[in-house]
Amino acid sequence: MLTTKQARENQEKYGFNELVEGKKKSTMQIFLEQFKDFLVIILIISAVISGILGDAESAIVIFVVITMNAILGTVQTVKAEQSLNSLKQLSAPEAKVARDGNIIQIPSREVTIGDEVILEAGDCIPADGKLIECASLKVDESALTGESIAVEKNLDEVAVGTALGDQTNKVFSGSFVTYGRGRYEVTAIGMNTEVGKIADLMKNTSEKRTPLQVNLDDFGKKLSILILVFSGIIFGVNVFQGESIGSAFMFAVALAVAAIPEALSSIVTIVLSFGTQKMAKEHAIIRKLQAVEGLGSVSIVCSDKTGTLTQNKMTVEDYYVNEKRIPAGKINLKNENEKLLLRFSILCNDSTNTDGQEIGDPTETALINLGSNLGIEIMQVRERYPRLSEVPFDSERKLMSTAHRIQDDKMLTADHIMIVKGAVDVLLDRMDRIRVGNTVRKMTDSDCKNISMQNMQFSREGLRVLAFAYKHLEEEKEIGTEDEEHLIFIGMIAMMDPPREESQVAVAECLNAGIRPIMITGDHKVTAAAIAKRIGILKDESEACEGADIENMSDEDLKDFVEGISVYARVSPEHKIRIVRAWQEKENIVAMTGDGVNDAPALKQADIGVAMGVTGSEVAKDAAAMVLTDDNFATIVKAVENGRNLYQHIKNAIQFLLSGNFGAILAVLYAATAGLPVPFAPVHLLFINLLTDSLPAIALGMEPHSKAVMDQKPRPVNESILTKAYLVNIGTEGLCIGIMTMAAFLIGYRGQGAVLASTMAFGTLCMSRLVHGFNCKDDKPVIFSKRFFNNKYLIGAFVLGTVLITGVLTIPGLHAMFKVVTLNMTQLMTVYGLAFLNLPVIQGLKYLKGKTKWN
Repeated sequence: MLTTKQARENQEKYGFNELVEGKKKSTMQIFLEQFKDFLVIILIISAVISGILGDAESAIVIFVVITMNAILGTVQTVKAEQSLNSLKQLSAPEAKVARDGNIIQIPSREVTIGDEVILEAGDCIPADGKLIECASLKVDESALTGESIAVEKNLDEVAVGTALGDQTNKVFSGSFVTYGRGRYEVTAIGMNTEVGKIADLMKNTSEKRTPLQVNLDDFGKKLSILILVFSGIIFGVNVFQGESIGSAFMFAVALAVAAIPEALSSIVTIVLSFGTQKMAKEHAIIRKLQAVEGLGSVSIVCSDKTGTLTQNKMTVEDYYVNEKRIPAGKINLKNENEKLLLRFSILCNDSTNTDGQEIGDPTETALINLGSNLGIEIMQVRERYPRLSEVPFDSERKLMSTAHRIQDDKMLTADHIMIVKGAVDVLLDRMDRIRVGNTVRKMTDSDCKNISMQNMQFSREGLRVLAFAYKHLEEEKEIGTEDEEHLIFIGMIAMMDPPREESQVAVAECLNAGIRPIMITGDHKVTAAAIAKRIGILKDESEACEGADIENMSDEDLKDFVEGISVYARVSPEHKIRIVRAWQEKENIVAMTGDGVNDAPALKQADIGVAMGVTGSEVAKDAAAMVLTDDNFATIVKAVENGRNLYQHIKNAIQFLLSGNFGAILAVLYAATAGLPVPFAPVHLLFINLLTDSLPAIALGMEPHSKAVMDQKPRPVNESILTKAYLVNIGTEGLCIGIMTMAAFLIGYRGQGAVLASTMAFGTLCMSRLVHGFNCKDDKPVIFSKRFFNNKYLIGAFVLGTVLITGVLTIPGLHAMFKVVTLNMTQLMTVYGLAFLNLPVIQGLKYLKGKTKWN
């Protein structure tokens, strides 16, 4: 016991009991970092030059778009940086300590090494320490271990290196007392506690960028360099042909701005935002937009067991009575012993369930829930057999006993009875008789062997087993531990936290989609393996291991080891991070689910962190990219399907943008090399960029989803958007648009000269891109299918765009602003005809490609 003086000296030596937060970036720093993207830098330079040369409209539009993107990115980043704050809130606000011979209450911040902390039911534990007194103490350590069953504590020494969940002689900050009382000596505070180690892991864990983020950055750099080179060539050609340097430079800048899809980031963000709305309706809340796309790339899903794959509720699975095993669903209340065992499980039980509100130990609530499900009125049973006295459960005896008065029960011949429940191995030594049918006989060695074998079989299946016995009392008396002898065995009840009904189907869907599900849990290996077998994650026992097996393994050895393991039990937060990293180093996109504080570092390390919304801690939610509002593994599978669909839609939108831009570039290049006038004015390119690009591209991102994506394997982590086949599609489609545009230009040029030619080329390019939106719905032809008209947003974008371009071409008041001339009906129909010709041509090419497997 410390004195006040010693406590102060220790506080000066060890510091205060609090988590230390690393240096954070300011909001302004985060905002400025949004402008580091190479594509954005090029656009800023273009905007500045445009402004200097007098094209204020272009400069304003560019700055507005990139500033909006930067603000959105800043908001998302600031929201994500809250994990450590939530960890700090886990600490108990106050603690009861013994100092100077007195029990005093102090802020948990002032608890120090050597303090003796007093614990009672309901107390939060302020620091790590070793127990020095323990009376039936049970502690909920789910925030650290992930397991919801309270841990029974004792004073027995445990081996060095024992898993956190098995260190029964210690208590840890961030957990709380559910039963009993105790006293412990503080051995670790602040950042040296188990919670502190997790906080340190959080600070040193970097969030992973999704494949789309990496791809778009790489793609943006390559595209920008290509466009700058091309614009430079066009500038040189125009100057060589006699254009003034200022005019030629202005056009080159306008071409660069038009060719660079600066709306790409906004379009991707908008598409992902709509995707999050759909996913929210399916119980998946997205905290970081990129997670939507990242889920579509996932090849490994590391899932917690409790509450995610299971129901997070102990449930009776089997009875063992009358020397046989009976599934809970087939219990026959007309059988005397089955009914008697059910009654005993209700009577020797401290839990209650009133109006759906469960109070008590999960194993005990499982017993009364079974009774309720079988139509038994719990309170009526307890009133009929009133409890007279009891010997409460404690971790040393591993037994609980209750004495009851019997009122008119033909199955029991005495007026008083004592019921005992507890661990099978403990009760076996205290039982000398067994009840089978209506007979009570002496227990033989064969009976003991059969009970032990059945208990072992239950344990192999991951079931938690309670044995029940009883004895008649000659009189009403206060029972004690000395009465727990010469008992009559009635039966055993086996329980477990069963798998969710949908888990098996979800796991099968994962495997079909090329995604490997892996269970990582703090529970025991036997229990974890049993659940994993039931739902299809585990095929063979050799695929399960414990955290201790990888403790001293090198990272290189672990990379080879993880390939053969599907279940990890008794793992620490460090183990979880190492497992995730090992899969990432094997070029996998990893999703990690979790709910406890212990999961937070791994959630942050994973490519996609998925937290539980119902049972999850705030720490886990803050560290995750996605939160499940139903804590259901099956929801992750739905999210993967959504992610894959959205990625395909984004690819279609990018293909639409680039093929249209490529068509414009080809038209300009042809005119430059053929010695023709420049086909577009800068205002034409701006109009195309603002209207005929953005609306159809966003509409393509909102295509109806297809379940067919789940029949495909995850794309390789290093696969670029710009695959050979993708570039061929862009080139082919851009060539078609460019040919139609130049055809319109040449028709106009031979008619009335450069202004008409430019007007017809402008109109044809705009309409071609609007029509081309329907080509980009799929790699396969859709012109004669129901899918052609299944996107109302694309139809709306087409109609709106057509009205706008038709207005520009036909309303005289707009001609000066857009540098066009009025088209007669023949010229207008020529523009429309050439634009619509892109549809059958490109759809025909898609058909031929599918037939010939041409890429």
